[in-house]
Amino acid sequence: MTEPLHVDVWSDIACPWCYIGKRRFEAGLAAFDGADDVTVTYHSFELSPDTPVDYDGSVVDFLFAHKGMAPEQVEQMLSQVTTIAADVGLDYDFAAVRQTRTLLAHEALHAARAQGRQLELVERLFAAYFQEGRHLGSVDELVALGSEAGLDGHALRDALEHGTYADAVAQDISQARQYGIQGVPFYVIGGKYGVSGAQQPEVFTQALEQVRSEQVEAR
Repeated sequence: MTEPLHVDVWSDIACPWCYIGKRRFEAGLAAFDGADDVTVTYHSFELSPDTPVDYDGSVVDFLFAHKGMAPEQVEQMLSQVTTIAADVGLDYDFAAVRQTRTLLAHEALHAARAQGRQLELVERLFAAYFQEGRHLGSVDELVALGSEAGLDGHALRDALEHGTYADAVAQDISQARQYGIQGVPFYVIGGKYGVSGAQQPEVFTQALEQVRSEQVEAR
């Protein structure tokens, strides 16, 4: 019997490379002989925790104000990222993105994990943020999206309104610091190997194969 192989992913819903990385990881996993024995857990990482929940401005405004990037530089970067996203089947609409702090979204992902629907909600939130212009700092919006992903909406609302998973988010972020993670996406394969960034699918396939090979040798 094949030993289960676990992958831990640190990411932020507001990170365009994290959604691209998700697609590339999925492609790498699909090419791995033993994909059915792989489990994946998403962990919290806030790239910009100082972002106002109801930020009144565009992505260009935000990067100009918070990162000191020139507007033309931001526009060029967003265009490049949009092209790369399209290569993995994602239709980014940065003009519609509602910039917000992602703390509540991370709490929602922990609630989804407790309900056994985390992967479904991760996908739904990424699509909502980058392709649909939904407000992921809003409890009502998160509950609606959670319900679409198969969660119990009432339980999710209760968890978000009472901060049930705030400590779990903080623990994820603390663990990221201990690992030395400074950017996302970041993948920990089999508790051993770290893969940083939205690497090409074959990088993930090779990492999975390496861990599986070591599992077999250790028997």
